[in-house]
Parts: sequence; structure tokens; C-alpha cells
Amino acid sequence: MNIRHALTATATAASVLALGLVAAVPAQAAEYSSSLKVKGVQYDAPGSDSNKCSGGNTKNEYLTIKNYSRTATVNLKGYVVKDATGNKFAFKSNHNLQPGDYIKLRGNRGTDSDANNVVYRQNCNFIWNNDKDTIYLYKPSGARADVHSYTKKANDRDGNGYITFHG
Repeated sequence: MNIRHALTATATAASVLALGLVAAVPAQAAEYSSSLKVKGVQYDAPGSDSNKCSGGNTKNEYLTIKNYSRTATVNLKGYVVKDATGNKFAFKSNHNLQPGDYIKLRGNRGTDSDANNVVYRQNCNFIWNNDKDTIYLYKPSGARADVHSYTKKANDRDGNGYITFHG
């Protein structure tokens, strides 16, 4: 191959690579277009699973949602959390998350508290599967804010039932 053809081939390869990188950026940027993210999930509540409202352990299964914005307060009202089979929870009340603040969405019944960073689903059934599941967080507009799939084997190496997604 002569130098002219080698330079043309190198320039073409560089152009293709650059186009590939440019095309990859919007997909990644779309994932991070929301200030609210799923920080982590306690998908397997400690102890034997019992979805009884009295004495059960569904309150120990929770999803942590964090406001990763440095400046904006975000109201959770209208946000929706779903799992892979369509179980869902919609935030119907105002819950304002200051920059860097978080809230734990817990199973079972209880009193929501912004001061204690907790919202209860008012449902004693477990939402997250212990072996694998997908967590979807939707904005009030219906646009996806965040999504994470997990399997116990691949993502929970220490076996404690908790997985961190965003630090």
C-alpha cells in the first residue's frame, strides 16, 4: 500500500471512529438528562420475606432516589417508579428534594416524612424480585429519567440484598 492510500485509509477510519463517538454521546446524555436518579435498591429485605402488614419486612425493601443536581430542587410529585412486570408507584404528594438530597421509597404502610427522607408505598407487597428485575423511574412528563436492570448473581457480589447504581 502506498503512503497516499494509507493516509486516506487512516483518515477514513478516524472519521468513522469520530462519527461513532458522536453518535454514542446523545444516548449517554439522554440517560443523564434527569437530576433524579436511582441511587440504589434494597431489593431483598433482610430476613425471611413476609408481606404481612403487621410484622412483615416489606418496609425493609426500599429504593433510594437522589437529586444529583447541584442547584435545583426537584419535586417528586408526578414521578413514577415501575418494575419489569408493571408494578408501579406514583408519587402523588409534594416531596421536594434539595440538591444532593435523597428519599427512600419503602414498602409497607407508614407516614411519609420529608424530614426523615421516607415515602411509604402504602402497600405490603414486595415490588422488587429477589433474583432479577428492572427498575424504571419516569418523570411527570412520562419521559424516562433512569433505568437499571439487575440480577442477584451479577450485581450483588456480597449477597446483602443491596445494589448501588449511582454513587
